[in-house]
Amino acid sequence: MATKSTRPWWKDAVCYQIYPASFKDSNGDGLGDIPGILSKVDYLKDLGVDVIWVSPMFDSPQVDMGYDISNYESVYPPYGTVKDMEELIDAVQSRGMKIILDLVINHTSDQHAWFQESRSSKTNLKRDWYVWKPPRHAPDGTRLPPTNWRSYFSGSTWEYDDLTREYYLHLFAKEQPDLNWENEETRKAIYNSTIRFWLDKGIDGFRVDVVNMYSKELSFKDAPITDPNSEFQPAWENWANGPRIHEFLREINREVLDKYDRDLVMVGELPHTSDPKKVLDYVGSGDKQLSMVFQFDIVDLGQSKDEKYHFQEWKLPQFKGVVEKWQKFMEGSDGWTTAFCENHDQGRSISRYTSDSQEHRVHSGKMLSLLMCSLTGTLFVYQGQEIGMINVPKSWGIDSYQDIESVNFYNTMAKQTNNDPAELEYIMKSLQILSRDNARIPMQWDSSEHAGFSSKKPWARVHDLYKEINVQQQQKDKNSVLEFWKRMIKLRKEFKEVLVYGEFEGFKMDDERTFIFGKKDPETGTKRAVVVCNFTGEDQEIELPGGEYGRVKFLVGSYEDAEEKESRGR
Repeated sequence: MATKSTRPWWKDAVCYQIYPASFKDSNGDGLGDIPGILSKVDYLKDLGVDVIWVSPMFDSPQVDMGYDISNYESVYPPYGTVKDMEELIDAVQSRGMKIILDLVINHTSDQHAWFQESRSSKTNLKRDWYVWKPPRHAPDGTRLPPTNWRSYFSGSTWEYDDLTREYYLHLFAKEQPDLNWENEETRKAIYNSTIRFWLDKGIDGFRVDVVNMYSKELSFKDAPITDPNSEFQPAWENWANGPRIHEFLREINREVLDKYDRDLVMVGELPHTSDPKKVLDYVGSGDKQLSMVFQFDIVDLGQSKDEKYHFQEWKLPQFKGVVEKWQKFMEGSDGWTTAFCENHDQGRSISRYTSDSQEHRVHSGKMLSLLMCSLTGTLFVYQGQEIGMINVPKSWGIDSYQDIESVNFYNTMAKQTNNDPAELEYIMKSLQILSRDNARIPMQWDSSEHAGFSSKKPWARVHDLYKEINVQQQQKDKNSVLEFWKRMIKLRKEFKEVLVYGEFEGFKMDDERTFIFGKKDPETGTKRAVVVCNFTGEDQEIELPGGEYGRVKFLVGSYEDAEEKESRGR
């Protein structure tokens, strides 16, 4: 681990992710926007946030909520303008905070000028900026895609283009063609349009979307058949962590980032990478590639291996094992990690890992805050997590879901099963737990109509419980989830040698009811903390670790009577 004198700013930081469409609408069109974000900068400062991460606000047809970018150098008009972004950057930094943006460079929108040229003819100068392949043919002459790969959004990863009679690759929606990173000219254009343009505006770095997918296996071979009921097969082994990925990331640092005279942060999204040795290849400080990554083991809990939206039950020791694995990952290495359990692609943590019942949801939200704020690594909080927002109600049907991934999967399974009621009931149960819609509904600011998000009907349905779960109500309640998050963030910073940088030790890791772990200052070992989390709805009798942890002094608790004990010095 880095010494105190060499620690970069982003290790201590508390980062807050904003999803622009759903954060705050300033002009009453039902869609969140940049001026809306600007109006809440002081709220974030008061929360204790150090870094604001703004999810894609670039110009886009919005097929995949802005992750299909048609122009990296402009802003989606309903969100605002480049000038609005410049004002937001200034407002954030003038308050002593920093700002990062999403870097989405595995693919573009099919409306991007680069792709429009690329698809215009086989001889166009930008033809090789994307991945084009001729069709295969069955023995009877039927045209087939180049491989049997399955898209993340269902169906084939290949889309046939009538004009040039070839297929282009898209790992996500067909409107999101993959860029060809093998082409050096393409890479240079990416660096100029996506990275330099915004760094020159003064931002402090990027969260890097699907950072390990730029380098594909160039053999383009079929994936093994693991789902005999489907024409297309999961094939991430052919495009994740490919042969040139580390070369490309080193090039980004050497050719772009190193030219700036400030310490920039690069946070990579790293799916399909559970081996700590492979993760260390990306984040080791001796080989400059990424500052840290989002490793997905914790948010993959409950997902089946081949189908994200086939929910599977799990036990607490599995959760604890994931936490321990990635806390231990840093010991003896020069790597760094993130602490997170929510983002725009996941269900809400209270609903997924604890209980969102009326009786338990407040204490669940506080307990998860205590847990996350006690973990080593850079802490990331997703909008609404700080007020304990929960998943959409079980009563919502598929017509209330907006996300392309969720809707496509439901429709695919409906077709495959001939609308089998039992199967579709299972799919809806899975979506209610895991769907991206759970994180994308409007932020709940107050109890007025539309949850104070907008003066008009929002683009997505507001949660039924917004009058009970909202910022305004919790700002008035010292025992609320929001006030507890503020307290825990302050505590995390006060005791950062133990909580941000401390070494992790788990106790009774096979216990299915409680999660107890210790943290200690890695340099002196003299400062220590014990964290106790009860994942059940009943009181649990626990035995605190002895030995080097010795007698413990009560510091903070998620129950009101615990707060009273502390105030009485007990």
